Amino acid sequence: MCRWMAYQGEEVYLESLLFEQEHSLVHQSLSAKKSEVTVNADGFGLGWYDERSEPGLYHEILPAWSDSNLKSLARHIKSGLFFAHVRASTGTATSRSNCHPFSYKNWLFMHNGQIGGYESIRYQLDRLIPESLYGERQGATDSEVIFLLMIANGLEQDPEQAIADTLAQILDLMKQKDIQEPLRFTSVVSNGDEMIAIRFSSDEQAPSLYCKAFDTHIVIGSEPLELSNQGWTLVPAGHIAKIKGNQYQIQALPDLMKLSA
Repeated sequence: MCRWMAYQGEEVYLESLLFEQEHSLVHQSLSAKKSEVTVNADGFGLGWYDERSEPGLYHEILPAWSDSNLKSLARHIKSGLFFAHVRASTGTATSRSNCHPFSYKNWLFMHNGQIGGYESIRYQLDRLIPESLYGERQGATDSEVIFLLMIANGLEQDPEQAIADTLAQILDLMKQKDIQEPLRFTSVVSNGDEMIAIRFSSDEQAPSLYCKAFDTHIVIGSEPLELSNQGWTLVPAGHIAKIKGNQYQIQALPDLMKLSA
């Protein structure tokens, strides 16, 4: 399973979150605490917002801890909203096009989890992507398919409904193919103004999702950035966390709760 974190609040240099925390994301890439996979070495990605309308992106197939370019970028890039992701592949190739986060216009998306039996329904899932969006597909991951389907289902107009509708579509295909493996989905999306994070699984083992409010910012991700876990809230399965500025609200999403029932 992958590890990721997202930040929103006052502008900071990315190195302060990626390298300088007690249990930073780079540290998690070597020694994850709340994952079956402790080492995440199949690539790394950053997405950040600045003065431009679209987010910046950086993807690399090197492990996060050995990428000297990442260290330099993180020391010099300053942002008030950014994503970071370390990848542990669930079967697709290690390539830049398969590294998170993914972007579309002003949107960023990243994900931890997997579609059970993905290869059995990959063709059908691809066919659900409208022709107008299919050219945006750069890699081969199930994560990117989920993102494009969310866009097709109205992410820009109603993110919460688009998320629920997309997961329902995928689960319906899995049911048709009698796939017994679960759909696991812990994710975050942003339009550059606010973030919505989701924790969901069709079984009882949803990938972890934690958040913490500080005086000037919010951090949300797969694991707390402090080994003590003090002050970090575990988002319940079937819930979303809506984040804007340094405020967050956790709420049940009924349509998600029905899907996991």
